[in-house]
Amino acid sequence: MTGKPFFTLLRGARVFAPEDLGRQDVLVAGERIAALGPELEVPAGWQAAEVDLSGYYLLPGFIDQHVHIAGGGGEGGFATRTPEAELSAITRCGVTTVVGLLGTDGVTRHMAGLLAKARGLEAEGISTYIYTGAYEVPTRTLTGSVRSDLVLVDKVIGTGEIAISDHRSSEPRPEEIEKLAAEARVGGMLSGKAGVVHLHLGDGRGGLKLLFHIVDESEIPLTQFVPTHVNRNPWLFEDALRWGKRGGFLDITSSIVPTRAVPAAIKPSQAVAQALAKGVPLEHITMSSDGFGSAPDFDSHGQLRGLLVGKEDSLLGELCDLVQKEGLPLEQAAQVLTRNVARLLRLWPQKGGIQVGADADLAVLTPELTLHQVWARGRLMVDEGRPVVWGTFEQSLNE
Repeated sequence: MTGKPFFTLLRGARVFAPEDLGRQDVLVAGERIAALGPELEVPAGWQAAEVDLSGYYLLPGFIDQHVHIAGGGGEGGFATRTPEAELSAITRCGVTTVVGLLGTDGVTRHMAGLLAKARGLEAEGISTYIYTGAYEVPTRTLTGSVRSDLVLVDKVIGTGEIAISDHRSSEPRPEEIEKLAAEARVGGMLSGKAGVVHLHLGDGRGGLKLLFHIVDESEIPLTQFVPTHVNRNPWLFEDALRWGKRGGFLDITSSIVPTRAVPAAIKPSQAVAQALAKGVPLEHITMSSDGFGSAPDFDSHGQLRGLLVGKEDSLLGELCDLVQKEGLPLEQAAQVLTRNVARLLRLWPQKGGIQVGADADLAVLTPELTLHQVWARGRLMVDEGRPVVWGTFEQSLNE
């Protein structure tokens, strides 16, 4: 056999699948994991590229379920629209799968553009999905309804980010969110997808009151809703803890840390540790970045006084702090960014784990938990902490 090797043999890493499997070899065939075990051999007659990962940790690639891949923001006018995501800005964070979404601006940012951006990033090497919708209700769609978007558009796996308890929301009534959730639920059933409602939570005193009302008064289960940004203030986090203990999922935002913009925020790694201490099951805790979205700083009158951009690399930073500062074993900390997200979004077992048949999405870390390599669908994207594959319009700048 000649040409590019079909097999890649990753030798000797300590594998967190995310369970700690000890030292193992991983045989990658094309885009998938073909074998896992000690002292693996390549099938006779086939070429293989061998990579020595002795002394490194091998984790599933991170799944970021909240990324403004087409840009976001705009709360301060047209000049405050954040730029689109570039491929290397994602991969150098250990992320191999993203879910793109719209936010405050569903006018100059639109679903067709979001879908196109997702397809572009996938063509460049990572895996992508999207939510249909934006902050407002009735929300934005591609085909006219959330249900038909889920059924007819392959990349749509749910709806979001729908805003509640926020002065930028459309102030939706409970019956409007209930109807939206019903549409998403049935669309997910018909298409075999998660059909979740991904909800932006602001600083409003209502917290999760609207969601508790819906699940108490309707047939919609808690697991249909994914409230995010729940670590932005203590009263919202208390609601989220009650939500999680009742069986719901809670999504902690890694880029929300105590600053002037969110002075009452709970540091993400501490939020995970506190949720576990309060009895929320680990399997119901996820973390996402809000990458490339705006992080506006509003005063008490709702006037914008500053604007930052959500950082996707905060995911890896908070994973490190979960282990090194909060004392959580790496195999448990990794679940928050991998398997828990994959199961929530019905991407498991193709995504979120290291097992035979799964996509070869892998993050290689040093024992100090710094990023060494990233493999997305069997392709090396980052090596020695630096991108080696660039997006289409990054390439000319980095050759």
